[in-house]
Amino acid sequence: MSKKRTTTLAVANQKGGVAKTTSVASIGAALAELGHRVLLVDLDPQACLTFSLGVDPEDLELSVHQVLTKGLDPAEAILETEDGVDLLPATIELARAEADLLTRTGREHVVRGVIEDLAAKGRGYDWILLDCPPSLGVLTVAALTAADGVLIPLQCETLSHRGVGQLLDTVHDVRRFTNKGLAVWGVLPTLYDGRTNHARTVLDTISETYDLEVVEPPIPKTIKFAEAPAAGRSILATSRSSKGATAYRDVAANLVERAKRR
Repeated sequence: MSKKRTTTLAVANQKGGVAKTTSVASIGAALAELGHRVLLVDLDPQACLTFSLGVDPEDLELSVHQVLTKGLDPAEAILETEDGVDLLPATIELARAEADLLTRTGREHVVRGVIEDLAAKGRGYDWILLDCPPSLGVLTVAALTAADGVLIPLQCETLSHRGVGQLLDTVHDVRRFTNKGLAVWGVLPTLYDGRTNHARTVLDTISETYDLEVVEPPIPKTIKFAEAPAAGRSILATSRSSKGATAYRDVAANLVERAKRR
């Protein structure tokens, strides 16, 4: 019997404030609702994903930092969360990892190594979502090197898509040097206000300028997203029937279909 294959998706945009972490937490929870085994990996030293899933980074002794830089068994740092997903958490120490890894041979492969370790020890997941830091540094490149695909959350409020070109340049380099199978799964429109022409224009411009698929449906702008992290849960738990939760469930279902086409 063939083993079910893990789909590893990097969620990346070097511009902050595009609902990247919200997207990782919400898509992860939606995939778990669909019965998938999900691991979320917080690669951002600000540890927003860790905090938003109800874990205080300051209380943690073990985190992704020791896994990446000290060779700690990843299973020792993984936490279960109330949202039904496992979490490899981050702490502020991760800010040092960029410097620690810079001089290391094979640094681009450290995240891939973690995923392979877990698989070898029988900790298999259907989905691994990598929450990339808001930069194009070592950790983002390592995430892209480990991933099957990259999803780019994009704020539709402002013309925030100028950074997309730089990210795609990085993806191109990663394909050339460390992960030729990396696919761009598309842009996920966030903070979307369908009442404005501007938001729709931003969306159209993106798909035309970069020839990228738009992952539907757009995630609406709603105050409910701001309330969820304070509760330490995703919006799927704090506001189950809200437009935002429904949109993320639809996005997750579409990503599952996309994974089947691989």
